[in-house]
Amino acid sequence: MRKITAGLFISLDGVVEAPDQWHFPYFNDEMGAAVGAMLGTADTVLFGRKTYESFAGAWPEREAAGGEDAGFAKTLGDARKIVASTRKLDFSWRNSEQLEGDLIDTVTALKNEPGGDIALSGSISVVRQLLAAGLLDELHLLVHPLAVRKGMRLFDEGEPAIPLKLMSSEAFGTGVLHLVYGPAESTGEGTYDEARAHLPQADE
Repeated sequence: MRKITAGLFISLDGVVEAPDQWHFPYFNDEMGAAVGAMLGTADTVLFGRKTYESFAGAWPEREAAGGEDAGFAKTLGDARKIVASTRKLDFSWRNSEQLEGDLIDTVTALKNEPGGDIALSGSISVVRQLLAAGLLDELHLLVHPLAVRKGMRLFDEGEPAIPLKLMSSEAFGTGVLHLVYGPAESTGEGTYDEARAHLPQADE
């Protein structure tokens, strides 16, 4: 079964919208390696329409320019790119196609096909749906040490809780935390009476 990994830039107050407006001051070699590891091992990339259009508007030109990021741009260009959208889309970036049918059914079928990893970058609406359906194997959050104070947050209010477990963590020199979460069976149950046994006890 193929592994599905999602990676997101996120602020301390949970904002994931328009990271290009606030995350670049924190982008160093450590973050570049983390992003490369998330996308570089995948042979299929899932996108929402807005994220795809952002990528397609930049990375083909970067590949053609032959600069320092041309290698990564070629990796993205060579990958199979599947775009979830309710609109009929036309594609100029190679290896791009529109997701047909129901998102969850299609991704479930992709997950069970032979092949390499499946990655998502951004594409908040798709990440939310796959999380809720239990289809994400790894959620990589690059938590930036700032409060953006405006914009879309990762999790909607009023939706059912999604239990996760921390799989790994790393602190970068910039103060960014790379947190990797996976699905958990449940949050368990507990009460204050049980929790207070773990509080420091006063000396008698």
